[in-house]
Amino acid sequence: MRLKFIFLVPVIFSIVLITKNSMAQSRRQQQTDSIFQLISSHLKDKNADAIYALTGDQFKKALSLDAFKSVANEQLFPLGEIKQASLTSFINNKTAIYKVQFELLTMEVLISLDENDKLDLFYFRPFKIEPIDKLEVVATSNPMKSQQDRKVDSAAQKYIQKINTVGLSIGVIKNGQVSLYNYGETTKGSGQLPTAETLFEIGSITKTFTAAILATYVNEGKLKLTDPIIKYLPDSVAANPALKDITIVNLSNHTSGLPMLPDNFTEQRPYDKLNPYANYTKQLLFAYLKTCSLNTKPGEKYAYSNLAVGLLGAILEKISGKPFEEMAEAVVCKPLGMKNTVQHLYPILTTRFAPVYNDDTKQTLPWDFDVLASCGSLRSSVNDLVLYAKANLDDNGTGPLAKALKLTHGITFNKEPKLGLAWHIILVNGVSYYFHDGDTYGSNSFLAFNKEKNLAVIVLANAAASTAAVGVDIIKKLQ
Repeated sequence: MRLKFIFLVPVIFSIVLITKNSMAQSRRQQQTDSIFQLISSHLKDKNADAIYALTGDQFKKALSLDAFKSVANEQLFPLGEIKQASLTSFINNKTAIYKVQFELLTMEVLISLDENDKLDLFYFRPFKIEPIDKLEVVATSNPMKSQQDRKVDSAAQKYIQKINTVGLSIGVIKNGQVSLYNYGETTKGSGQLPTAETLFEIGSITKTFTAAILATYVNEGKLKLTDPIIKYLPDSVAANPALKDITIVNLSNHTSGLPMLPDNFTEQRPYDKLNPYANYTKQLLFAYLKTCSLNTKPGEKYAYSNLAVGLLGAILEKISGKPFEEMAEAVVCKPLGMKNTVQHLYPILTTRFAPVYNDDTKQTLPWDFDVLASCGSLRSSVNDLVLYAKANLDDNGTGPLAKALKLTHGITFNKEPKLGLAWHIILVNGVSYYFHDGDTYGSNSFLAFNKEKNLAVIVLANAAASTAAVGVDIIKKLQ
């Protein structure tokens, strides 16, 4: 849910670190360093063409020159000149990670080369100091009896022993068998383990529920994926010519051309930067849409957008006459018996909600939502998400929800990244997984599944530290 730097080429790799002081430079590292120096020079000159000329065939297939120029002009060049740079690690004698101090902020830059010494990875992300480990061993419910238990534990420990984490709930479905694991604390300092019924904010995993609602209504004939969105907007909003080519599917697969958030987002009253979605209303949304322009032509380019999926939810609410939470309950939760998946916490659930903690492990506010609820408002438990993952794994279901979930798995954008309806397709050691994660200022979540492997992994945490590495590591160990 937080704004993230774009992957110029997606990558998932195993972590085997070689620091710059631990060994003499290999030829591979020397060549990578020389390419980095060229990149640094071209960044200073703001020469996107020269940087793109350093890339290999796979990179060029994933990202066109025009798309690269757009990213460079919008995200890289505004950082200013490089003031200082140092290699911090070299992964598997292939991927170099540099700490780079720009004029505006400090970033990490990841680059790797193909067999022709051309760039196949070029990725910027915010620099963070690696958190230290906790002094005490964190409590867990993991029985450590099976090989799977031990594999899950090895992945979980790398996360939960860090000082910037609090609680962790993990669900694994493998060959139809469900295993649940809990680590840490629900409330910092309480010593109380999370349980399978503990509620966490799941952030943008909510978008997959929105996709299931959309698919259900499509199957019922209430709308079509190819419908222009202006069909469902007030006349005063539909009159904006910028919106005429956006279709319903573009809202779900992030190809609408709409930005991450509307430019009047902070005009909500009151605006609380710690609870940023709480008072952004339909009136503000429509006021923005009346005069907005698009960043790209609809359907051509992926650009993650909370605004787009929030607008999709508003359209679905108009069609159904129900608020988002009621749609999610009726379409997904009730048919699957998910009793702990809600937007608003009613009293019996309040005591089971895990307080949320920011990057500094200080308690922060859980998020509230108004019109953009469909992009990230749900709270859920690992037990409920196991039920949800099982339904997504099942290709033999015949009811309305089963048919809807199958529709959400159909590829709607076949470039990089590939998407269904909301679901992203990622590769883990060459195997494709349907995937979504989520994060707020105080929570992080991960859900991925592969039907052929009959494997699903769910990771929920009540701290801002990313759970992606935990989820991917578990998949690698179990697939």
